[in-house]
Formats: sequence, C-alpha cells, structure tokens
Amino acid sequence: MKSDNLAQSGDIVISFDKISKVFSADEIDTYAVKDVSFNIRRGEFVAIAGPSGCGKSTLLSLLGLLDSVTSGKYMLNNQDVSSLNTSQRALVRNKTTGFIFQSFNLLSELTSFENVELPLTYRNEFSKAQRREMVMEVLEKVDISARAGHYPSQLSGGQQQRVAVARALIGEPSIILADEPTGNLDSTNAESVMDLLLKLHGQGSTICMVTHDPRSALVAERTIHMKDGILDCSIDNKSQVELVRGS
Repeated sequence: MKSDNLAQSGDIVISFDKISKVFSADEIDTYAVKDVSFNIRRGEFVAIAGPSGCGKSTLLSLLGLLDSVTSGKYMLNNQDVSSLNTSQRALVRNKTTGFIFQSFNLLSELTSFENVELPLTYRNEFSKAQRREMVMEVLEKVDISARAGHYPSQLSGGQQQRVAVARALIGEPSIILADEPTGNLDSTNAESVMDLLLKLHGQGSTICMVTHDPRSALVAERTIHMKDGILDCSIDNKSQVELVRGS
C-alpha cells in the first residue's frame, strides 16, 4: 500500500502507517482493518466511505482511540499513540478528539448545557466560570444556545445533533470524528447538520466523517473508500481525481 500523497505537505494531524486491527475468536483471526495508511492535514475535511462491514467504523474507533491497533504506527499531533493503554488513550482522547455519533449519545438526565460541559469536567485546568463561558460560546456557534436549559427529550432530532456537535467542539479538539452524523435525521435536518459541518470546516475545524451515503461523502474535500478492511482508493472530491488504490 502506498502512502496518501495528498497529505504529504502541511501540518499533519493524523498519520496512519500500515495500521491493522485483528479480532480473534475460536483461534481464528479476522482482519477488520488491514495495512491501512493515510494522513489527515490540519483543517481538512475527509470522508471515510464504504458499504456495511467494510471496516470504516472500526477505523473510526482506532482514529478516536476508542480501541487499540493490533499493528502499525499511529501518530496523532506528532505523538506516537500506537501502544497506549486504555487510561492513557482516554487522557489523550479527551484533550484531542471530539465525537459526533449517529444516535447523538446525549445523557437524558442532563440539559443541553450540561451535556456539552461534561467533557470539561474531566479536565482540571478550567474553572466553573471558564467552563460556562466555553459552553455558551460553542452553543452559540451551532445556533442552539436558546435551548441550553432543555433536556434531550425536549429537543428535535436536529437540535439534539446540534448539541452533540457543540459537545464535540468543546475544548477545541484537534479533530472532530463524525460517525454517520445524519443517519437518524430526516432530509431537512440532515442537510442542516451537513451545512453546519461545512461551516465549522470553513472556520478551520479538522473533520473526519464516516458515511455510507455517497452524496454525504461528496461534501468533504476528500473521500477514503474502504473495501473488505483495506483502503480501496482515495479520491479528491473537488477534481474527482483518484489518488491511491490498494492492490
């Protein structure tokens, strides 16, 4: 597999070098991801696309340090995070990565404000006043500050996803990982959320989005196509030029 030539210059946030993830059951090893190599530059919007079971969700879990790699080298902000243990991964993840999930993953007993504030409560460097200022700033950024005191059950699906996006933005993460962010939304709300992601990208956010929808993938600058656990090809969406194809 060749390295991804698109991201050889500029400030690299993520570098995957021959990353594999193997699951073992009944003495049988199954590769969910095999020898995947690519880079993501700071400020880039990348989509990871492919059919169900192709390895894209596993790849996102590895990117977000929710799981560990079996082999290969993973550099995040020039730090080798390939062999971190569970607690070490959690510390790095909290400071570097924001997540947006298909099912929103908001806590029902917390208000919008409290859901967004939650990641900051695990970081001792912010006072209560600082946390409040940061939370209100990101709620305003995604146009949901008027619902700061509302619980998830009092919000529409689109509003819940905006709260989830605000939570992903809190603490200014190095990268935002979005897992099928429009999967549970109707077409109107889905379009609104994609417009929001484009707005955030325009403001400098680095975004990596998993999607099975080719139309959603085209919103990104570049699409990494997965097939049977390998990187099948990487395409520049603006020029539709294929950059890499696996063997």
